[in-house]
Amino acid sequence: MSQRILPVILLSHFTAALVALGMPPFFGLILTDAFAMDDPTWVGWFFILPTVCTALAAPLWGKVADRFGRRWSLIRAQIGLAAAFVLAGLAPDLTTFAVALALQGMLGGTFAASSAYLATVTSGQSLAQALNWMQGSARSAMLLAPILVGALIARITAQELYLWLAVLPLLSALQVWKFAPPDRTDAGHQTQKQLTSRGAVSVHWQRLAVLQFGFNFSLVASFPYFIPWVQNLTGSSTAMAGLLYSLPHAVYLVILISPLRRSQLFQRSSTLTTGLAVFALSYVTQAATDSTSAILIGRLCMGLGMTACFFALNGETARLTRSESAGRSFGALDSIGKWAGVAGGVFAGVATGLFDQAAPLWLGAVVCLLTLTVSWYRPYAPTTSNHQCFEKEESRCR
Repeated sequence: MSQRILPVILLSHFTAALVALGMPPFFGLILTDAFAMDDPTWVGWFFILPTVCTALAAPLWGKVADRFGRRWSLIRAQIGLAAAFVLAGLAPDLTTFAVALALQGMLGGTFAASSAYLATVTSGQSLAQALNWMQGSARSAMLLAPILVGALIARITAQELYLWLAVLPLLSALQVWKFAPPDRTDAGHQTQKQLTSRGAVSVHWQRLAVLQFGFNFSLVASFPYFIPWVQNLTGSSTAMAGLLYSLPHAVYLVILISPLRRSQLFQRSSTLTTGLAVFALSYVTQAATDSTSAILIGRLCMGLGMTACFFALNGETARLTRSESAGRSFGALDSIGKWAGVAGGVFAGVATGLFDQAAPLWLGAVVCLLTLTVSWYRPYAPTTSNHQCFEKEESRCR
């Protein structure tokens, strides 16, 4: 893979993700100021609407990407985001704003499109590392987007900000068109060996799908209620609660940019099982205490467990992905992740209503442990070319 392609795709994704991840925390402000909607229940529904639409559309866009090219699919996703942001910024009523958010989900999907493109220009261990960096891009946007949007809202109304920020995905599309080379499409040119190997690989994809769903469910379950829970439990300021919320993502980024990312601790076959165990333990540590210092330790452990899980799952994805079906593969995984996030948010809300604000942490721990049992199951290794490529030099497999 050319050394310049990965930075181009990372910067492109990060730029587009700033808007998609930065605006949802301010939906309550938009609904109140622009549409005079004071019912807080609506905020949750608007929050998950783009996610649900992405989950529905991702598999279809994945097939389109394999047919017409992953670079064009990535450009299409970025232009789709820009169009949705413009509509959201101009929406005269609540219904139009909801349509704009639905279009954001239906036409977007830049993470899956970016990953699919990377899978056509690299493979094996290089692809696994690229996917780790893609997660780093998402974590960075998640950390910085609310800060950036919050600062801009002090000068521009929240809804009008959509119009200004629509420029970012357009710049991303221009960047990909200018600097990322077209990929090779293989639709209709699969060999008989590749076709007959699908059955052997399907069980690995089924296992990966379950693992992805369980991990993403556990990760998202604690998101909606963590900050108010910390504030009510410890009396922490909003700034401290926000710092604790962001800490696991910061741990991931620190490991990613340091030599630790090459540590053998993240390369072993037991990495995923260990990561899930640490992840579950971190939830239990947080839920069973009322001390800020103990929660701090729990969040650090959560960052370590999250990093191990991401690295292991990205490695497994790289081993199973074929370049000729990269769009469908990442489209399906993106859809699974989005459905897991929706389910995690819904079940966290139900658990909070039935018990208390610590319930999502216990829920996340239980799902982590259930997912851990699946991680023990290891089917026979697939015999696809990409699996063999994972252990060889990339130049020998292309």
